[in-house]
Amino acid sequence: MSINLTEDYRTEEVEHLKVLVTNLRQLCDLYAKYNCRLSLSDFEMGSTRSMAFLMLDKVLAPELIPGVIESSVRPYALEHRLDLDQILLDYIKDLLDCCSSQITSLFTEWEAKAVAVLHCMTDTNLVMDALLELMYKAVVPWSDTIEKLVQHHLEKEHPKQELLKESYRLMEMKKLLRCYGIRNLTLSNSRETMMLVRHILKQDLPTSLEDSLKLAKAYKLSSSHIYYIHCIQLLEHNKREKCIAQLKKLPPAETELVIERLTSWARLQLQIKEHICEELKKLRMQVAQMLVEALKYLQSIQKDDALKRMECENNLKMFTAIAHLQEDFDIILTPEEYDDPAVRQQFNQQLITAYENTRAWWHSGKKHPDKVNIIKPDSKAKAAVANDPDGKTKTLSTEAGLHRLARHLQRTEQELWADLAVRALEAGNVEKALKILSELYQHHPNSSTGRVLFSTAQRLCQMLEDNVPMVLPERVNLPALIHKLACQAVTICHTDLLLDCVELCKGTRGAADVYRQCQIDDYGFVAKDAVLNGEDDSYAESTVQDVFNEDGIVLDPVSVLPVQYKITTSLLPLSESTFHSLGCSCLSYCALQEGTDFVRPLLGPMATMLQSLQECSQLELAFRLLLESYGSILQHFVSNNMDLALSMKLHGNSRLVRDKQTLDAIEKTALSSIKVVVVSLLHKVLNWRVVDCDLAIGLCTILCKSEVLNALWKIITSAWQNYSKIMAVAMVGAHFSSLYDDEEEKQKFLSVITDAEWGIKLGKLGVSIQPVFRQCSETKRNLIPILVKNRKITAEILQEYCNAYGLDSDSAVSLFITTLLLQEEGEYKRGELEGGDPVLAPGDEDAPLGHEDILERALRIVPQLSSTRDLVISLHTALSKLNPYNYERIERVLKTIQTADESTTVLPLSQMMGLLQHLKSHIRISPPTDLENTYLLENSLEGTPLSNTRLPFHLLLQTNHYFWKIISPEMNEETLPTLLLISKLMKVSLDKLYALAVNHVVKHDLMPLLLDQAKRTQAHSSKRDTATVMQNIFKYALCIQNLELAAATIHKIAQDLPLGAEKTMLLKFSLELVQKLLKSDTLEEGLRTRGEMLTSKLQSQYQRSATENALMSFQLDCPELLKLTGLPGRLIVALFEHSSVVESMKSPAGQIYPDIHTVAKEIASINGVDLLKIRNILLEKWLCKTEQSNVKDVQPQDHVTDITDDPDLMRVVYLLQMHPMDISARLLSPILTAETWPLGGSGLRLTFEHRSRVLLCLIRIADSATLEALSHTPKDKVKYYLKCYVYLSQLEALNIPYNLEMFLISPKEGMIKGLWKNHSNEPQAVRLVADLCLEYEVFDLQLWSGILQKLLVFNMTSYLQNILETLRAVPSLLEVPSFFRTWRSVILAPFMTASLPLSPHQQTTFYKTFVLLLKCPFLLNLDLIGIAKRFAQFSLMAYSLGTLLLIPCSKKREKQIQSFLLSCNPAVILDQLEESMNTGELAGIPSQIRDAVLTFLFQSGHYQTLMKTEHFQALMKHFVLKGLSEQVNELVKYLVNHNRKEEAVALAQEYLRCKELKGGTKTSAKAACSDPIKEFLAQTMESRG
Repeated sequence: MSINLTEDYRTEEVEHLKVLVTNLRQLCDLYAKYNCRLSLSDFEMGSTRSMAFLMLDKVLAPELIPGVIESSVRPYALEHRLDLDQILLDYIKDLLDCCSSQITSLFTEWEAKAVAVLHCMTDTNLVMDALLELMYKAVVPWSDTIEKLVQHHLEKEHPKQELLKESYRLMEMKKLLRCYGIRNLTLSNSRETMMLVRHILKQDLPTSLEDSLKLAKAYKLSSSHIYYIHCIQLLEHNKREKCIAQLKKLPPAETELVIERLTSWARLQLQIKEHICEELKKLRMQVAQMLVEALKYLQSIQKDDALKRMECENNLKMFTAIAHLQEDFDIILTPEEYDDPAVRQQFNQQLITAYENTRAWWHSGKKHPDKVNIIKPDSKAKAAVANDPDGKTKTLSTEAGLHRLARHLQRTEQELWADLAVRALEAGNVEKALKILSELYQHHPNSSTGRVLFSTAQRLCQMLEDNVPMVLPERVNLPALIHKLACQAVTICHTDLLLDCVELCKGTRGAADVYRQCQIDDYGFVAKDAVLNGEDDSYAESTVQDVFNEDGIVLDPVSVLPVQYKITTSLLPLSESTFHSLGCSCLSYCALQEGTDFVRPLLGPMATMLQSLQECSQLELAFRLLLESYGSILQHFVSNNMDLALSMKLHGNSRLVRDKQTLDAIEKTALSSIKVVVVSLLHKVLNWRVVDCDLAIGLCTILCKSEVLNALWKIITSAWQNYSKIMAVAMVGAHFSSLYDDEEEKQKFLSVITDAEWGIKLGKLGVSIQPVFRQCSETKRNLIPILVKNRKITAEILQEYCNAYGLDSDSAVSLFITTLLLQEEGEYKRGELEGGDPVLAPGDEDAPLGHEDILERALRIVPQLSSTRDLVISLHTALSKLNPYNYERIERVLKTIQTADESTTVLPLSQMMGLLQHLKSHIRISPPTDLENTYLLENSLEGTPLSNTRLPFHLLLQTNHYFWKIISPEMNEETLPTLLLISKLMKVSLDKLYALAVNHVVKHDLMPLLLDQAKRTQAHSSKRDTATVMQNIFKYALCIQNLELAAATIHKIAQDLPLGAEKTMLLKFSLELVQKLLKSDTLEEGLRTRGEMLTSKLQSQYQRSATENALMSFQLDCPELLKLTGLPGRLIVALFEHSSVVESMKSPAGQIYPDIHTVAKEIASINGVDLLKIRNILLEKWLCKTEQSNVKDVQPQDHVTDITDDPDLMRVVYLLQMHPMDISARLLSPILTAETWPLGGSGLRLTFEHRSRVLLCLIRIADSATLEALSHTPKDKVKYYLKCYVYLSQLEALNIPYNLEMFLISPKEGMIKGLWKNHSNEPQAVRLVADLCLEYEVFDLQLWSGILQKLLVFNMTSYLQNILETLRAVPSLLEVPSFFRTWRSVILAPFMTASLPLSPHQQTTFYKTFVLLLKCPFLLNLDLIGIAKRFAQFSLMAYSLGTLLLIPCSKKREKQIQSFLLSCNPAVILDQLEESMNTGELAGIPSQIRDAVLTFLFQSGHYQTLMKTEHFQALMKHFVLKGLSEQVNELVKYLVNHNRKEEAVALAQEYLRCKELKGGTKTSAKAACSDPIKEFLAQTMESRG
């Protein structure tokens, strides 16, 4: 075949065949080497490059690309000499071209495949070309894989880095624009870019601004322009806050540029004023407000450029004003209009008019127009004042709004107020004008304000003159307000206006004074010196009482006020609006004018006013009018004619002559009128209630001397006893005489002044000087006796009086002292003086002086006497005649004598003063004695209530038997210190005093306490009181120096006291006193013999009393024990056999028991008895009892663990508590092993019973460690030995010889059966067999059958109850035939022997029987009904019902229970339930019984029987816990009907609470509302609420 092929090598078929073979071989190689399976046709159509592409196309998972390239493509490229990186680049391009046009999702598989191929390339340039191709063809937005790949190559350094970055930036922009729906867009210039930026910003997306800035940065545009456009768009969307926040985030330079451009834009926006709609208004407002905030922020960041800062401030003011004008007043003002001052002024005037119109509309009560248009003066000024529909006040209805408007229009507040005041005054609204002027004066006190105030005051005067209607507030004093305005103008006006302001003040003050004297119908009477607006009148006088206030007829304001203001305007005419420097308008300083007479218009009103004032007796006002008017006229002529030559040249001679004639005529008329007015006014001043001396003297100087003196003496003569007025008139006369140097008249007036002064001074004391008024000096002496009797007089006043009239003061003062000390009235009352001043306080003139005040005054006066001899003699005589109880008068006399003559020897002053001081501190506790009454009668003295609280002073001075008769009734613990001091002072026996004290304490303190203790139980407080009293007795007794007297006193007291600690203490104390007396070496023999006999007697009495007291202190003073007080040994034995010992051992925590050990030790100590010997005797007596307690039916276990069943053993344990535990244990331990009794010499033989009793006590006393140490045996084994001792003692009683070792090793069952066989007829042996069977668990059926029968035969019922409870746990014994009979017999046995009424023991037995019935295993075989009847026969209804509840058949049980409850009282069952079935042994039976009874009571309707019992609460609780809604509802109604609503509410609340706690399905709202209990509770709560 090869030959043929060679031959045809060059033929065409061969060539085709060769190609086919080559292709097939290559195709096989592709499969074999590169695992590339292709068809021949596909292979022939492809190339080596396409084969490589095909290998990559076969890979579907991108993560397999690297493996395919390494295993197939790379070897294939090497084999065919291909550039692997170029092939991979071409594959990526081909893949992108083929797949990028078929995008079906945001991330396609071809992108991942292309990325995987790119990662396998190694040539950096080719990798960058592939990456660029991938960036151009990838889906936008890029996937995470593409993004990470591009970012990874952006971080590398390579030649095409810039090209990559530019391509990445363009791709970013492309991605950004796709977010706004722009896919293909070419930007050729900045204008198109800005259009695109505006489009992006208009989208108002969260990233719009950021994207715009990116776009601007990409195309190199200004970012500030972007922010500028963004801010405008934010304003158009009403996002001012966001705009400001954006500006604050920019750098300062950029912020400044943006705000400047926004300012220019805002000016253009606000300049538009045509066709303004509501939306445009809002936009204008937003623009202005945003610019205000922006400019404020710009102002805060501008630091250096002063020009820009100034420009910023101006713009800020303008935009702020424009914004506020539109916001507050709805005024639209353009920036051009704001910059024009003329336009602002026109706005100001027109808006004031609008304000006044608005206020007028409001006050008229009519509906305000919806809009008020202000007429525009020209095309520049236009404003509207309209109502705000949202409720904000944008009209000029308030002054605050007007003030804000003025500030916005650059009008000062002062200028605005001035305009408003002038407008208000022109409109007649004086109230408004005055209020504005007050604010103006307060806030702007300058010359401009002063001119406004002056003009306003002048204008008001003119209006009052012309009776112009005005708007005034109620009760306002307009003339006073005008005067106030004038005064305010004076304080702040310019100097050129000062003279006119002063003249206006004078005129307005006169008008205000006239107005005060007017009767005003609407406002009532206005008092003099009224206070205006809370401020003091500058012309008010300091003291009203001393200033003359003229009384006259009330003036008519309608007739006099216009005339008064006519006078004011004549004195100060209205001037022109312009003021000239140094020019005056007032009459006093104004220049003469040709053809003008300023004086003549004044004369008419002045004459009219003068006539009106004189007719109404307003002389003071008339006098002032004459002086001021005449003075102004005179000053007017004088000021214009200072230089006559110059005046003649200016005005001519005829004018001067005419002026002189006018002045002369006015002077003549004025002076005559002044004289008439002054005379009348002087009489009014001198006859006024308080003479105004200064005014009177001034008026007197105007008149002649004779007229004045006649008037003064006439008034003095007619004044009678008005010494104040007389003195004032006399002072005027004395001063007036001094002015004329008339000494004679002056002395007369001075004499009258002296008499008047004493008339006033003595008048205050209640003494009239009228009898000696204006008399000679000797006549004045007749007044002294009257003065010294006056309680208010003082020595200083007497001396002043005598010195004033030249009298002898010593005799007057002596008479005063005597009268003062011996006065009767007010001597026992304490007159309290303020501040310690001896003169009576105001308001206390009639109060009597106290003792201290009288004494102090007397002692203060005595040194002023030149000789005290006569005073001392008279006081000595008076002392014995004084009442002995009047300590005050006695003390006054003694101290006065002591002060007057310290060397006197007539009386023992020191002793008397000391006694008096002690008596003053003592308050009498006993009534006066007959001795004192006799003394009073003998000395002709009257009785006094003071004798009930004071002791007689004179009688105590006598130290005879009178002294003790008076002192003895006063003795007590409180008075003893005082009485002791008195006794020492009077030098009497102190022993007698202390003996009296002891007897008093016993009688009045100790005996009542002892009686009180005897009546009631002991109390700690009474014991403390008794101890205190006993201490006092001992203290006073020890103070007695005579020991024999002291001992006898104490012994006598002890004899009289009842049994008790006090008697014992007194006997012991008396014994100690006698023993102390016998120790004396100088004691007489007879006294010593009596003392020794008394000592023996006291010793015996003390021991017996102390023993009795010891028993009483522990409440052991029963007659049986008290009989043994003389036999202390037998008494101690009886104490340890006391019943309280057994009781304390049985229930140590039950109550407080007497401490026998302490009593025994105390009695032994008192009587010298050996307590240990008595202890040993008692131990032998109680431990070694010979009698047997065969009749007790108790378990042996009780003998092992409890000693409470044997009183003697309890006494042993109690007796041994006198020693520590270890000593007591060692005392008993030898007895266990001894053959005979080891304590004492009795030699008694010990048995196992004795040892068991000892061991039982030892186990009770000793702890485990001590017990084991003594017996060398563990405690558990010791307890077992105790059982063995008990069994051995019982065997010993049966004469069965056993010892402990034999018992322990013997087989117990055999021993038991042997014992049964030989001793089954003995009760004690049968019980022992039963105990041993239970102990060693011997349960032989035949044996136990015999045991139970024997126990029944021997009638050991109680023991059988315990045995049966134990045997019920042994199932095998239930088969014993006699077991059931035994149970039945034991249960029925108590019914056979019991009888009514039941004893406590029988009740306990029945309780145990019922408990045994509950535990009976043969309950179904018992006749429960019969047992229930047996319980009922003994009135044990609760046990009977509990037995019926045990019946297994429910029908039978219910029937029997119903019949039983109908036949008895259910309340009795509930009572028995609480009394005897409240233990835990009865399982749930008591609750079942209670439920059965309560349910029966409710069903039968007899629950009312429990209403007033303690079981009613249980009934309610039962229904609540059972959830019986019907029963609860019925019970609630029943309670409400029986006026127990509170309990009904509590029941309903508790039922609902339990119902909620139980949970369950929720009822519907309708069902909840229909619940009667809820409805009742809701109604109750609603009625309470």
